[in-house]
Amino acid sequence: MEPKVVTLKPIEATPSTFKDYGQVVEASPDGQEFGPHDAQLDLSRGIPRFYIMHLENRPLKFSSITHHASVTQCLGSIGGHVWYLGVAKPSIVDSNEIKDDKGKRRIVQSRCGHSYVPPDIEDVLVFKVAGSKFLKLNHGTWHAGPLFKADTMDFYNLELSNTNTIDHTTHNFKKDNGAVFFIDE
Repeated sequence: MEPKVVTLKPIEATPSTFKDYGQVVEASPDGQEFGPHDAQLDLSRGIPRFYIMHLENRPLKFSSITHHASVTQCLGSIGGHVWYLGVAKPSIVDSNEIKDDKGKRRIVQSRCGHSYVPPDIEDVLVFKVAGSKFLKLNHGTWHAGPLFKADTMDFYNLELSNTNTIDHTTHNFKKDNGAVFFIDE
């Protein structure tokens, strides 16, 4: 059976449009003191890793989405080139929520040790990021990308040194929901 195609129009990533998923951080004057305009990071659960990530062939489509429960992640394109990120709100549940839920939601145990509710197709949005800014993702924000039109792009990435091995939970919409996403840009 062919998967259902879900077409999404991108939303410009601004501090107000992206607030449910994290932060949009833009340039600030040198010497400005730390404040709410700066990335509010949590790197306390491991060794931070800040690196340049080289990506190739990441067209404007996706069928899976990932979250990290233990870290706030930052992503930004080198050179301020346009890129896109599919997102859904964090859905990590703690043990008290599981007890109170009484089977109302489908709660899944991640191989990473935490529990979560899989994202719904209707909850997925796509953000367009352009210019000298980066995105800080809140703990547990589901994300697909970075995606872009060019053949290759480089991104700076701040996460933990072991994020991709011990804190990487993925939901496959094609397999679990029979859906794939295309970005209409």
